[in-house]
Amino acid sequence: MIKVKNLTKTYVGTKALDNISFSLNDGDILGFLGPNGAGKSTTMNIITGYLSADSGTVEIDGTDILEDPTAVKRKIGYLPEIPPLYNDMTVQGYLEFMFKLKKVRLPMKEHIAKICNMVKITGVSGRIIKHLSKGYRQRVGLAQALLGEPPVLILDEPTVGLDPQQIIEIRKLIRDIGKKRTVILSSHLLSEIQAVCDKIIIINKGKIITSGLTDELTATGKSTARMELVIEGRPQQVYSMLERIDGITKVIEHGECEKGCYEYVIESGRDVRRLVFRAFAKTDYNILSMKPVSVSLEDTYLDIISGKTEGVKDNVSDI
Repeated sequence: MIKVKNLTKTYVGTKALDNISFSLNDGDILGFLGPNGAGKSTTMNIITGYLSADSGTVEIDGTDILEDPTAVKRKIGYLPEIPPLYNDMTVQGYLEFMFKLKKVRLPMKEHIAKICNMVKITGVSGRIIKHLSKGYRQRVGLAQALLGEPPVLILDEPTVGLDPQQIIEIRKLIRDIGKKRTVILSSHLLSEIQAVCDKIIIINKGKIITSGLTDELTATGKSTARMELVIEGRPQQVYSMLERIDGITKVIEHGECEKGCYEYVIESGRDVRRLVFRAFAKTDYNILSMKPVSVSLEDTYLDIISGKTEGVKDNVSDI
């Protein structure tokens, strides 16, 4: 559905994008991650046709955006970080205006009613936009992006400024919409990417650092395994024993969690559960619990950006 090949963009001597490439299939929901100035917005603006690249190509469903920009733009729905709303218009009036502006070739009233129902704004369609809450205004912005039933949606920070309940609702909406469309989602909220997206690209300084399935990145992003233990016994002796076990590189004591029992987090380069069990089976100290500490997307992201984990070297993502 989307093929980005060798995109390069320079601003006043600084490379915003440095020869990046990636491709997406129908139904993919891609999370685009990176620090400020990494090149996320530049990439999204080039894909949508709002910005030109110095070199490289973008194809949507086999059509090059430079060869037929009008046809490509019809296939893309775009929601920027600040939705392009006319606050003095009613929701219905605004959507009818955008429908005509986009030259959508569908029955207007039926199509707008369908979109309003999809994003759950039917009940406010007669209200003035400036009187709506931030969450509803975001839904109106999403509705305009869906006009014309584009197969590709590009969403830039779609939940910024929303309260927790609104964030949950918009995330669910994006997941539902993504079942029939290809979605690129840019966000600074790593929890949002992990909750919504099935694929991730991490970009930094204009280059793709790594990419892959969300579950794979969180499972393999850390080179160090971590475990949480609760052990009954004097902490000085327990701490010393843990430090001596082959493979354990770090021991952190988190204090007493119940009378006579202390919580520890250990880091190791491999699975040391059996070694820990055998070491304490020979003593009077009881292991009350032992469980792996799951790696969050935040851990993976920080490791990759800081250079602790190596990413893709050729700047090409095929996910």
